[in-house]
Amino acid sequence: MPTPPSPTGASPGAPDPPPETPVPRPAASATRASPPLAQRLRAAHAAVAPWVLAPLLVTVSTGMGYRLLRDWGGFSRDRAHALMVVHEGEWLRQWLGSDGETLYVLLNGLGLLWMLASGSALLLERLRRRRGGGAGKRVS
Repeated sequence: MPTPPSPTGASPGAPDPPPETPVPRPAASATRASPPLAQRLRAAHAAVAPWVLAPLLVTVSTGMGYRLLRDWGGFSRDRAHALMVVHEGEWLRQWLGSDGETLYVLLNGLGLLWMLASGSALLLERLRRRRGGGAGKRVS
């Protein structure tokens, strides 16, 4: 009975060749280029925005409300004081103690600075692309 041919095409009496060793591949992160800075900045800006939006809206609306009620509404300091309690984060004292107010003001300010800085950088990048000066210029 004839011997079936080997899958490698070698003669029937020859020893089997050594198994092929897999060629090591670089890690997936090493082969992919990281996203451009503008794209990463846009993602970070969008991730932080929901957390910053509500406190900033509360701060702006209570600050404006306090001033308008005092100047145009004829409210006394005592009548409008509840808006200042919210505006300054004084209401956090019951949960965080005296540091709650300071923490609220600090985080609110840092959040506003982050949104202004990252938004400005994104705007500058967009303007640069429109003028044709950026490497990320779209080809249509």
